Amino acid sequence: MSLISPELRACIGRTARYVAPDALGAASFRYFALAIGDENPVYTSYDAARAVGHDHVIAPPTFVCETNQYMTRTRDEDGYAGHSWDLPVPPGARLIRGGHRYELFRPVGPNDMITATWRIDDIYEKPSSKGGGMVFVISTAAYSNQRDEQLATNTETNIFQIPPPDSGPQGRTS
Repeated sequence: MSLISPELRACIGRTARYVAPDALGAASFRYFALAIGDENPVYTSYDAARAVGHDHVIAPPTFVCETNQYMTRTRDEDGYAGHSWDLPVPPGARLIRGGHRYELFRPVGPNDMITATWRIDDIYEKPSSKGGGMVFVISTAAYSNQRDEQLATNTETNIFQIPPPDSGPQGRTS
């Protein structure tokens, strides 16, 4: 029996679009660089950025993909305000982030206003070595600025680990 219901399969091709209400700002680049321990001065110093040919400080490479600067959603019951598909996965599924593949096309500036467009590319299943199964959801987020210039893409794999039918309500076996 497939773990992928017709309702879940119908989610392939689904899109979501978010438009930032304001510019990113240089301070957010500085804080992100500090948080990830990247001391490259082009993220914090206009002089350093100009010395290598930029008009302004630039964002660290994964900034636009790994922050929710473009979001205006209210927080969900877990306090999360970022993008979520709310997929009809089988009961008891546990979400595991399976990885990312970034493509970076141009530097992100402090005056950029981001539009993020997400798309579900594929959904497939595999058996789990622990019994049950795994549902893989592959989605891509494309990020552009207010001039419609493509900044980056982030292809993301999320894995929903489905417990075996006899494992109880939390997916644990006795």
